[in-house]
Amino acid sequence: MKKFIAEFIGTLWLVFGGCGSAILAAAFPELGIGFVGVSLAFGLTVVTMAYAIGHISGCHLNPAVSIGLAVAGRFDKKELFPYIISQLMGAIAGAALIYIVASGKAGFELGGFAANGFGEHSPGGYNMVSAFVIELVLTFVFLFVILGATHSKAPANMAGLSIGLALALIHLISIPVTNTSVNPARSTSQALFADGSWAIPQLWLFWVAPILGAILAGVVYSLLSPEKEQGA
Repeated sequence: MKKFIAEFIGTLWLVFGGCGSAILAAAFPELGIGFVGVSLAFGLTVVTMAYAIGHISGCHLNPAVSIGLAVAGRFDKKELFPYIISQLMGAIAGAALIYIVASGKAGFELGGFAANGFGEHSPGGYNMVSAFVIELVLTFVFLFVILGATHSKAPANMAGLSIGLALALIHLISIPVTNTSVNPARSTSQALFADGSWAIPQLWLFWVAPILGAILAGVVYSLLSPEKEQGA
């Protein structure tokens, strides 16, 4: 239960810190933090939580991460479902907190609520194929970095920093394309609050592409550098 509570809190923080920065601070008049600031915010949520709860739950904060780690043999498949539920609940709680804060401003409008989308709902107008490819590739890379940074032969104290920086870089690349997901829990939480009826119908892509990318990374990294070498 401690692991599940940690995943709930960690995913709440990822959504509240990352999506909250996009909704509350990115376009603040004269002082907005922009794409770079939002990218850094997402990276910082992972860095801070990696050192806060990494020793409790592994700090997955993301169903795709949990699935990729399970495929690579780094995570007990029996805990996969409760981890994903905890992450979804934490993400939704984070989005609800953002809504409570944001709605306290006069004239507040939900708008896209930092939801992920493609086509006319892509920040840069990118189509479904572009969105699918970038989400699959960037989740693959994200899991590849996670598997490498947490390998028994890697410097243990640097894992959180490298993973957080990877997530920041991923956002720098893909915010214009999809608003950046690589995380089905983050996508689900924002889609539930977004204005209009477009976000839920597009949500499938932000589950399928990240999970496929994570599975591929789990398979490929296990072939390149298994945790236990054959015959060891």
